[in-house]
Amino acid sequence: MRSPYAPRLVMVLAAMLLCAPMAEPVGLAQDGEEEKPVKIKSITVTPSKPGPDTLCRLEVELQNQGGEIASQLAFGVKLNGQELAVYGNQIFMLPVPPKGEATIALFNFWTTESSRSMPADAKMRVEVELREAQWMSVTMESEEGETEKVETWRPLGAVNGLPVSASVILEMSKTAPKR
Repeated sequence: MRSPYAPRLVMVLAAMLLCAPMAEPVGLAQDGEEEKPVKIKSITVTPSKPGPDTLCRLEVELQNQGGEIASQLAFGVKLNGQELAVYGNQIFMLPVPPKGEATIALFNFWTTESSRSMPADAKMRVEVELREAQWMSVTMESEEGETEKVETWRPLGAVNGLPVSASVILEMSKTAPKR
């Protein structure tokens, strides 16, 4: 005896096979996430265990997965949630090579200031955000009749997928550094 559901089952299976190539491949970003062409690979703070009133050096390593130079880098930096104002109108004209990495020295900062006291838990969260960047073309050109070449930077458009951010938490020493 033949099942009354057999023709429907065949139609459902045929529809599934027709739609299968349109399914999203495994491994792609989901939920609106897109692959970021420029990422913050690491944040380095020196010294790694600062005390109160300590001047710290801040560096960020960027990874460029795009096919052009990334530059005109606009950053934001927060220490325990407090924005450092110096980044509000600064752009770093440093190149991050295509398919490469670059370490960018950001501004030094003091662990404590009159507006920012020593954290009670002796932990300092340093958050760095790359807010904006531009794809750039960098060429060596000479003006008509000139033999000397000049490096010329031309913006090609905004880097998509920004802002990106990363953070580190520093264990702080409770004693001030020796002077």
